[in-house]
Amino acid sequence: MNSDQWDQAIEWERAHLWHPYSSMIDPQPALPVVAAEGVRLRLADGRELIDGMASWWCAIHGYNHPRLNQALQGQLGRMAHVMFGGLTHEPAIELARRLVALTPEPLEKVFFSDSGSVAVEVAIKMALQYWQARGEKGKARLLALRGGYHGDTFGAMSVCDPVTGMHHLFGEVLPQQLFAERPACRFGQTWDPTDIQPFAVLMERHHQELAAVILEPIVQGAGGMYFYHPEYLREVRALCDRFGVLLIIDEIATGFGRSGRLFACEYADVTADILCLGKALTGGYLTLAATLTTRQVAETISRGGAGCFMHGPTFMANPLACSVALASLDLLLEGQWQARVLRIEQQLRRELAPAEALESVAEIRVLGAIGVIEMRRPVDLQQITPALVDAGVWLRPFGRLVYMMPPYVISAADLSFLSAATLKVITTLR
Repeated sequence: MNSDQWDQAIEWERAHLWHPYSSMIDPQPALPVVAAEGVRLRLADGRELIDGMASWWCAIHGYNHPRLNQALQGQLGRMAHVMFGGLTHEPAIELARRLVALTPEPLEKVFFSDSGSVAVEVAIKMALQYWQARGEKGKARLLALRGGYHGDTFGAMSVCDPVTGMHHLFGEVLPQQLFAERPACRFGQTWDPTDIQPFAVLMERHHQELAAVILEPIVQGAGGMYFYHPEYLREVRALCDRFGVLLIIDEIATGFGRSGRLFACEYADVTADILCLGKALTGGYLTLAATLTTRQVAETISRGGAGCFMHGPTFMANPLACSVALASLDLLLEGQWQARVLRIEQQLRRELAPAEALESVAEIRVLGAIGVIEMRRPVDLQQITPALVDAGVWLRPFGRLVYMMPPYVISAADLSFLSAATLKVITTLR
């Protein structure tokens, strides 16, 4: 398209195309991207932006990676899709085999779906169907943490923070779950044993009606980019075991190295009864998610009245997505991801630290390849987004948070540019 054609397309788009979390009344213009390479997005007007978001945290290897392209093209020549009901294929088998090997024991049963939100729906249904199969239908609620975020579908919305989780408008029609206060003890602080007490009280009072606890391990993502102490997660695991409640761990945002560990639950050396994976699974190429569980959970469900697990997405285990996921895992494990993520962490700690001196900044938080600048007041997207773009970077702030989750392949120079541009912009905020 030439510039006039792009102007016409954007004008039409603003009138008809609905973007996530946006209004259709005078929406903020979306930037037209015509190509992406490495960590850069190229706009229709020729400008290039360093992407500090990795496309909502999934493009961990950057864009247009030749190995991922090759995996996708090779599979496309064989078959793009085939239903998974009654049929199977090599990419799904190999990907499941890899996930079982990579995730903590005793997770060994893999259910594929098409997005992180659906992986959470699958996990919730697994927990509910597990207790139904055991004849304990009264165990039908979930306990989640305030400050948590698990997705935009109905079951997932019900376990997001009921106030800050972006879904309060639906509160009256969602299943009514229980919520514990988010952990007060931060990652890196000295553990305070009293921090688990509010959660323990809820477990003791309500365990007979609880099917599962669901939480994000160590890092609460879109609910506030908050990092908590690993001992809290260990205590939650122990309480779930004590009171006979399943533990669902949502690693959709944290899985595959983002927190500095392959899976964030490794900080606490615990495992889930049900584990949710997504986002970075395919390196940002195609939507794919997985829900893993134990033999006990899977076989109990399978012996229940239905005789099967009652879920089956149309595009479950899509061969293209499975093939590129396998290539993405190869790249991750071959590419010294730990050293890269550690370098990003150390550099972000140094380069974001000056922002702590600004009156407008409440706190700086860094863990793994996650850098967070928490402002004292909510940021104005219509003010900050164009300023960041003019500075040559792409970020997607929300609430009071200006944060970055860059691709792991970002160079030290590009990361410095990203940090400096972000600091320059936030100094202009009032």
